[in-house]
Amino acid sequence: MGKQTVAEQFVDILGRAGVRRMYGVVGDSLNPVVDAIRRTRDFEWIQVRHEEVAAFAAGAEAQLTGRLAACAGSCGPGNLHLINGLYDAHRSMAPVLALASHIPSSEIGTGYFQETHPDQLFQECSHYCELISSPQQMPRLLQTAIQHAVGRGGVSVVALPGDIAARPAPERAEEHALVTTRPTVRPGDEEIDALARMVDEARKVTLFCGSGTAGAHAEVMAFAERVKAPVGHALRGKEYIQYDNPFDVGMSGLLGYGAAYEATHECDLLILLGTDFPYNAFLPDDVRTVQVDVRPEHLGRRSKLDLAVWGDVRETLRCLTPRVRVKKDRRFLDRMLKKHADALEGVVKAYTRKVDKHVPIHPEFVASVLDEEAADDAVFTVDTGMNNVWAARYLTPNGRRRVIGSFTHGSMANALPQAIGAQFLDRRRQVVAMAGDGGFTMLMGDFLTLVQYDLPVKIVLFDNSSLGMVELEMMVSGLPAHGTGNHNPDFAAIAEAAGAMGVRVEKPKQLRPALRAAFKHKGPALVDVVTDPNALSIPPKIKAEMITGFALSASKIVLDGGVGRMLQMARSNLRNVPRP
Repeated sequence: MGKQTVAEQFVDILGRAGVRRMYGVVGDSLNPVVDAIRRTRDFEWIQVRHEEVAAFAAGAEAQLTGRLAACAGSCGPGNLHLINGLYDAHRSMAPVLALASHIPSSEIGTGYFQETHPDQLFQECSHYCELISSPQQMPRLLQTAIQHAVGRGGVSVVALPGDIAARPAPERAEEHALVTTRPTVRPGDEEIDALARMVDEARKVTLFCGSGTAGAHAEVMAFAERVKAPVGHALRGKEYIQYDNPFDVGMSGLLGYGAAYEATHECDLLILLGTDFPYNAFLPDDVRTVQVDVRPEHLGRRSKLDLAVWGDVRETLRCLTPRVRVKKDRRFLDRMLKKHADALEGVVKAYTRKVDKHVPIHPEFVASVLDEEAADDAVFTVDTGMNNVWAARYLTPNGRRRVIGSFTHGSMANALPQAIGAQFLDRRRQVVAMAGDGGFTMLMGDFLTLVQYDLPVKIVLFDNSSLGMVELEMMVSGLPAHGTGNHNPDFAAIAEAAGAMGVRVEKPKQLRPALRAAFKHKGPALVDVVTDPNALSIPPKIKAEMITGFALSASKIVLDGGVGRMLQMARSNLRNVPRP
């Protein structure tokens, strides 16, 4: 066996870290690495059409598994295209290793063709970003990068000149053990005892949950039962906490619904569990507040805390629950459950009258039917904009479904690329991209990636021929909509021309058969649904300070959108409220 090159060593180490594929676009500076992948068993090079898609796809894979994923871009413009998807992965705490290939090492600093400085450019969207300038830095530098990405949850970037990648690797005397999973973090007894005292002293406790409650559903429910606490959630906490939840009071924030806002403002003690909720205008400033988070840098950066607890939510609650006294008074909880049910009863009426006959089709109707027809273990990827609203209010979590999007970074065009990563992870699992026409057309070239690899992704395109969220933002500012209209083609015809299944839906009665046919189809499919551009949404509570930077409007065309099957859950929970 010949001596390993740096590129071969690079691929070998990634393989030992559990990486099975690398997304990217080939280029001369990447050739040694791509060729090493070609010759490596159980490791794939996934050819996408745009490097931004590569980063989004890797980020989606990492979010779904919690394990390291990888992407790559060639020197200069190639790896620059990665940056938006890497920002999203980093802000989503997805462990991603990005290979930023570089110009020949002897030319760095000379203004060479395609020269950039990736070791500087990616600093803000990574935990670790370094240049390999000699073979002797391998494998330690790559191992360090992997451990930063996995250990801290986020992106590491390695810049590697093509000529260095092609050189012989140094003799490797030992193989270092690699960190491939994250530990749980338990708070100290002092913090647990302090939190227990605060809980015991409070008459009305509310829990507000984020994505940090992943894997802690049982612990959250047990604690809520013990202290009779309403449980609200942020968007990223919905899939982990809303299902099988008799304490559910909905979601707060810009896409919110139900009684979560009231529950967080009318309690004596608010406990933020695993959430870095960004909209402090929706959080109270006169309620005692505790935050539990595994990332200490997140503690207190959104609101003033009375107690900061550094720890994993599940381990913290396992320690805390036995230490707090059982509360018997559930009047606050029952009042919030009734408020939640009443709030949902009010908004649902807007979309229960003749929605199955309305043309253009209500997007709420599309989301509701999609929720009913999709598989119980489907992965939904959701474009930023109004699709976030429809997903938040209509997709029903059950502990098996997953919903991912650019929920923290807020990028357009994420749904299709994230669906690619999700589907490569498991071709047998149903993956549904809820795409907007604006986001889809931004990176539409990678629809061809679905066809090339015969990935059975199903794209449900909410085609309202506008940038709906931006239009709403303009209305908030008192501006006429301008530059928000899209002149769209028949996307189903484009899908068919590309070699995929395409169906165009213009009438409500066509929707359910079209979705069923797409889901039955074994390859990629696109359902182009022409939806009403005037169907917009507002949060349940509006204050002047909430208006800046978000879509809030008193216009009569803005409707307080429906809530799908969440009303049924609220009614069910309400039946559990004891009657006097």
